Amino acid sequence: MSMLCYNRGCGQRYETDSNTEGSCTYHPGVPVFHDALKGWSCCKRRTTDFSDFLSIAGCTKGLHSNEKPPEPVKPEVKTTSDRKEVDLKPKFSEHIIQAPKPVESIKRPSADEPLTSLQLQVSASLKQALDKLKLSSEKDHPIADVETGELKVGTFCKNGGCTKTFAGPQSNEEVCQYHSGVPIFHEGMKYWSCCKRKTSDFNTFLSQEGCFKGTHLWIKKDDGKKVVPCRHDWHQTGSGVTISIYAKNSVPELSYVEANSTVVNIQIVFEGEKEFQQNLKLWGVIDVKKSYVNLTATKVEIFMKKSEPMTWARLELPQSIPPQQADSTGTQE
Repeated sequence: MSMLCYNRGCGQRYETDSNTEGSCTYHPGVPVFHDALKGWSCCKRRTTDFSDFLSIAGCTKGLHSNEKPPEPVKPEVKTTSDRKEVDLKPKFSEHIIQAPKPVESIKRPSADEPLTSLQLQVSASLKQALDKLKLSSEKDHPIADVETGELKVGTFCKNGGCTKTFAGPQSNEEVCQYHSGVPIFHEGMKYWSCCKRKTSDFNTFLSQEGCFKGTHLWIKKDDGKKVVPCRHDWHQTGSGVTISIYAKNSVPELSYVEANSTVVNIQIVFEGEKEFQQNLKLWGVIDVKKSYVNLTATKVEIFMKKSEPMTWARLELPQSIPPQQADSTGTQE
């Protein structure tokens, strides 16, 4: 008899006669949604995309089951004659998130402490991506012969979305099909501002044909780096805070993160000529020696070790806190 498996993360139909140990791959835990991250309590993988969350493969093997797993126990509400008391202790989680301390009660070292460069860890995926983009780095070098003033063969067109290279004078007669706008990345979607053909796949975005026709642009008027906004967010655990900056193909030699116990200065150079900068006065206090930066092909993750296990109410120190109060040491009264 064919039956539907109700194990979380499975959802397949199975035959009772062939249901053996290991037939089902599922999640024994419960869904966890926190700080825009989605995952399962039984495994460590997290994602910001709901579709990716649904496709996370189960971490445990066992028998298929046609019985629905019990729902997580809701907090118990106790009523007294004076007020209602809520038992906030989770019945299914191993971690209890406590209410954050008042920021005024945190022992805060001076923001004028010397800054230290955090260790950069470059992932294998980024190294491979940068190796493939070595040819495109020629865009940032002189593209004309110093003596003759002629364009070098192989120079890339600088118009957005055009992948043509200079092959000789005949290339100037070609029609350039390009995007006149700028690339936009928002909520997982990628598109050009000039035509707004949205896609979630980066390779599909790169292959979108330009919506304007004109002439090739072999020499860019301004070859300097441009400071641009970049999507970023943060999440925390009991022991640390992670800032995720969604910058593709960051350049390790030109990127750095400096920090002391309460201040973080970020400069990320990515995609050859773009630059992201941000200076933060942190809500809490970090241990700089145990903090580091992880560079991948799609994003930059800054892990900051908390100096004490506590919940941060926010990432940045509120502007309303007077500077002399924020920089003083000891408990505020």
